[in-house]
Amino acid sequence: MPIRNIAIGRPEEATHPDTLKAGLAEFISTLIFVFAGSGSGIAYNKLTDNGAATPAGLISASIAHAFALFVAVSPVPAFGLSAGVGVGNALVLEIVMTFGLVYTVYATAVDPKKGNLGIIAPIAIGFIVGANILLGGAFSGAAMNPAVTFGPAVVSWTWTNHWIYWAGPLIGGGIAGLIYEVVFISHTHEQLPSTDY
Repeated sequence: MPIRNIAIGRPEEATHPDTLKAGLAEFISTLIFVFAGSGSGIAYNKLTDNGAATPAGLISASIAHAFALFVAVSPVPAFGLSAGVGVGNALVLEIVMTFGLVYTVYATAVDPKKGNLGIIAPIAIGFIVGANILLGGAFSGAAMNPAVTFGPAVVSWTWTNHWIYWAGPLIGGGIAGLIYEVVFISHTHEQLPSTDY
């Protein structure tokens, strides 16, 4: 959707029942995702007596995030760069992972040409999040969303290289959205079939 087609709305729409319902659904989805993802990290720390991160811990975090995102349709409490990971490498990693996530969202849930493919969107999106955590969890934490790192940063008051978790997702998501919008989404004015909820 081109930016010129985005409507801001009127102030009274903020109290409309549909708006409140959508806001509650978003809150619940985010709660499920953060609870499962952060909970898997807390459980791992408890089981290992705050031991060092291991491949098994990374896999459990990625699976927890993937399943939580699948359920919510929408790695752990402290995000930071691993030793030896440069700021530039972490930024590129966050850009590429977020690009993959946003591209998957467009390809499975947004693109009107996909028809019933949207039915598998939650699974595909959950799997790309899990795959990205397997890839980037050991290096940058695989945030892919500023909201994922902002809360833990406030609680721990740790802001070192925090800008990476804003710049990476904003750049990667923006590039994916722009490419999908310009190259893949149809710009015809044909009316799409209506869907009843």
